[in-house]
Amino acid sequence: MLNYILKRTWQMIPTVIGVILLTFALFNIVPNDLAAIALGKNVTLEMLEDFDERRGLNQPLFFGFNAKTRAYVDENFANTAGRWRDDSNAVHSAESATIAIQPGAEINPVAFALKPEAEYVWKITFRGAGRVAGQSLSSERWETEKIRFKGAETSLFETDDQPLEIKKLTLRRLQTNPFHSQLWFYLKQLARGDLGTSETFKQPVSKLLKDGVPPSLSLTIPIFFIGVIVSISLSLVCAFFRNQFIDRFLVVVAVALMSINYLIYIVAGQYFLAYKQGWVPVWGYESAKYLILPVIIGVVSGLGSNIRFYRTIMLDEMYKDYVRTAFAKGVSKPRVLFVHVLKNAMIPIITNVVIAIPFLYTGSLLLENFFGIPGLGYLGINAVLSSDVDVVRALVLIGALLFVVANLITDICYAAADPRVKLK
Repeated sequence: MLNYILKRTWQMIPTVIGVILLTFALFNIVPNDLAAIALGKNVTLEMLEDFDERRGLNQPLFFGFNAKTRAYVDENFANTAGRWRDDSNAVHSAESATIAIQPGAEINPVAFALKPEAEYVWKITFRGAGRVAGQSLSSERWETEKIRFKGAETSLFETDDQPLEIKKLTLRRLQTNPFHSQLWFYLKQLARGDLGTSETFKQPVSKLLKDGVPPSLSLTIPIFFIGVIVSISLSLVCAFFRNQFIDRFLVVVAVALMSINYLIYIVAGQYFLAYKQGWVPVWGYESAKYLILPVIIGVVSGLGSNIRFYRTIMLDEMYKDYVRTAFAKGVSKPRVLFVHVLKNAMIPIITNVVIAIPFLYTGSLLLENFFGIPGLGYLGINAVLSSDVDVVRALVLIGALLFVVANLITDICYAAADPRVKLK
């Protein structure tokens, strides 16, 4: 078995790499602007640049020598004059999609001071004459030039007695190492166990997760074990009394439980059991008493689907040849159910149970929020509502990795439950 575990662990490495790359793609490629999502709208370009710098977002996505900077954002002059609109010496023409710097003008279009030690390049498509970052330009027709300069040097656009027309203009920060990228920054973070920093709480995400795991597990573990034991027991009762009143009654109850919205359980439980009767607290996380109602709601809300699922498995086993043979030999019904049927039904049961284990970590989103339990579900909802990207990314990544590990545990449990399954 050890050889199998080692082999499967080795085979998991490409899957884990795929999970990491997919998480990177979801949070670095799909969103338009992570800094704007995290910081909101009322921020300066310099604040956005600082956010990008701390998280490596001002580097190329995978590799490259040119990196964008918030100091000058690429703009289409056909739509707007951009940062040039505040200067009377820059005339915008939407018809020709150009900016014309008037004679004798001196304009600095960057939003804030550039890094003194860094090297930058203006890429300009122009016509006319002038100086950009101290370098002279002159052409009677449209040309494209690249002008390199240090951040400590001037980035001014100057003209003398002729105008300088600009059709396209970009500013890039140059990198000596093309592999200093967002992906490499993210991989280095993960390698040292750094999951980022929460913008909402101003704390490391790893600390927030560490603080949130105990409350989540104190809620999800009782729900998980009580739910599994009760649902399997009731499904065995259904199989024992199949096609009798108790079987049909439990099926009706299961369908009714499945039909009720999850929020109804929460609201009804809080109103009748906590507010009206006062048997349990409505809100908080101070002792085990505060977990009684959310655990009951979590168990009851999941019973319907679990009973239907496990009942189907048990009844499917009940009609197989080995069960008829056992009955023909005079084996009692309880022994057939609890020894033979339950044992042979363990494969689908294990699949359903083990795959649910990773979700114990993520907590219960609605229960934690409605009952004020400071777990990972509560943290995750608040992170989504406040656009706390690093927290959401960490929850998604760890949840996905736990799901990969759960698949390995499932295979091992198969072999332990059924001798016919050989781990090779």
